[in-house]
Amino acid sequence: MEIGFIGLGQMGKAIAGRLLGSGHRVRVWNRSPQAVQELVANGAQAASQPAGLGKVDFLLSMLANDAATRAVIVDQGLLDAARPGLIHLNLATVSVGLAKELAELHRQRNIGYIGAPVFGRPDAAAAGKLHVVVAGDPATVAKAQPVIDAIGQKSWPVGDQPEHANVVKIAGNFMIASAIETMGEAVALTRSYGVKADTFLDILTNTLFAAPAYKVYGSMIAVEKYTPAGFPAPLGLKDVRLALTAADANNVPMPFANVLRDSLMELIATGGGDNDWVAMAKVAARRAGL
Repeated sequence: MEIGFIGLGQMGKAIAGRLLGSGHRVRVWNRSPQAVQELVANGAQAASQPAGLGKVDFLLSMLANDAATRAVIVDQGLLDAARPGLIHLNLATVSVGLAKELAELHRQRNIGYIGAPVFGRPDAAAAGKLHVVVAGDPATVAKAQPVIDAIGQKSWPVGDQPEHANVVKIAGNFMIASAIETMGEAVALTRSYGVKADTFLDILTNTLFAAPAYKVYGSMIAVEKYTPAGFPAPLGLKDVRLALTAADANNVPMPFANVLRDSLMELIATGGGDNDWVAMAKVAARRAGL
């Protein structure tokens, strides 16, 4: 099969590399050429424009936000150039509203569309260990399952409406951000009494909070590893805002999401825009005078 891939940031490049390593033929496009050149050196083919990927069997996209997704997938003619029967798996975290719109635009053109956002950081993507949340027409999902299996250790179906996958991803990222914020505040509290961060987090992440998100981000907080960013703070802020927008649409109160938004805004406003979103812990420490 021939797979097209659009969006070669850290996650996209890792996933596309995984597909190449699994023996698939992969055609790639990215707004900046350096990542394309790296993958071409490993066996990928380069497309000169997004519309050049309209004839592949499966198209995967991992673009940063709604604006980038709309610009590349819709405005640059990719959907109009796509052959009927192509299946598009959108791996990005996009808004519920855009997910609904994309599903309809694909349906009108007889193109399969699957919401398939992923949980996991770039190292997990490179190893094929992502968790893929999947929503779309069951027959379309079944056809795409070999591709999904190539990039993830497990897929999690959540229904036949693509936006369901996106709301699960948005809610999940809200929970991860909440874990980072609470760990950062708890570390600030214990540090103010002379307890080292690594001591405190070693206890908590091996007892009450022995879960991957706490372990991964707790270890980063313990050693203050905020760069290079596996998930940059501006993307975290984008996802928290997506949660607030989705909540507003259905009148769902999410008061703590406002706390997370403000922490991420403060991090970015004070020069931490190139930090991983785990640097919210740095904001908590600064607020405590540490």
